[in-house]
Amino acid sequence: MGTIAKLYAVEKQIREAEPPLPENLIVKKRVEESQPILRELHDWMLAEYPKVLPSSPIGRAIAYALPLMDSMKLYTLHGQLQIDNNLIENAIRPIALGRKNYLFAGTHATAQNAAMIYSLFATCKKHGVNPHDWLLDVLRKLNNPTYDGKFSDLLPHRWKNHQGNPS
Repeated sequence: MGTIAKLYAVEKQIREAEPPLPENLIVKKRVEESQPILRELHDWMLAEYPKVLPSSPIGRAIAYALPLMDSMKLYTLHGQLQIDNNLIENAIRPIALGRKNYLFAGTHATAQNAAMIYSLFATCKKHGVNPHDWLLDVLRKLNNPTYDGKFSDLLPHRWKNHQGNPS
């Protein structure tokens, strides 16, 4: 198993532990299992760097990683930190894709409307609201001439709190 795969195997054990590990046990496991792997990786880079051309792909990779090793070890000391930023990358991917798509929206106003829709759907996702149910209910209420609620109550996070309450 490769060095990086070993680090991710430790994280998988932590993630899949039943019952979920408390923060202090996550740190203990990372200190005992991940830190030695990181030390081994650091020692390997120190030994290999003088043997490779600095302009080669591996030389550039080692030159980039070596000064960051102390920072790379920090996640092992904090149970709430992750080994990578994949969660954030996945969360912002729709925004990055949308940004590229906005170039083809036709008009500035259309791009702004699309951005607002993305924001509302992201808010639904953040608050565990089914976007389909939310949108159907909001459209029904907005088309109901007798609706006397506040428009701010229709925002996804507030809508969730008012579910089941007559409006």
